[in-house]
Amino acid sequence: MTIDEIISFVSGLDGVLALTPAPGDDWPELSWGDAFFYYSPDGVVPTNVQPFATVVTKNYPGDEASRLDRPDTFRVNIHAGKEEFTRRLGRSPREAGETEADVVDTVLAHPVYGTAGWLAVVNPGPKTEVATRELLQTAYRLARTRFERKAESSRE
Repeated sequence: MTIDEIISFVSGLDGVLALTPAPGDDWPELSWGDAFFYYSPDGVVPTNVQPFATVVTKNYPGDEASRLDRPDTFRVNIHAGKEEFTRRLGRSPREAGETEADVVDTVLAHPVYGTAGWLAVVNPGPKTEVATRELLQTAYRLARTRFERKAESSRE
């Protein structure tokens, strides 16, 4: 899977806002070239929620374990939730522990946010393309459900 294929796939889901910062935008330079996916049916970047998935193309401070400084290397980060995390890895997010975060084409606990139910795939390829799409759909459904629950409670 390429970054463009991932962006196209996730952007095609109803109500998704794909934020792709680039030079000249109002977003920090560190974020340029990356992608951030929100459930936002009004098309406005939410200020009070995290994205449900991201694609990062470089190391961030404190997040260097995936070695994204290698040529043509990127990582898909997916907030899969506790249930899906446990189903995929056979352990709970709290048991995430140490992982070889630089292995490509493998579903892994996110090296920084694994304990919060985040999974990651470095350079998704033939072994993980189906799983990556399924996980992105799961994260989307979770984000949409949270949004709808919050909207419902604010109407009460």
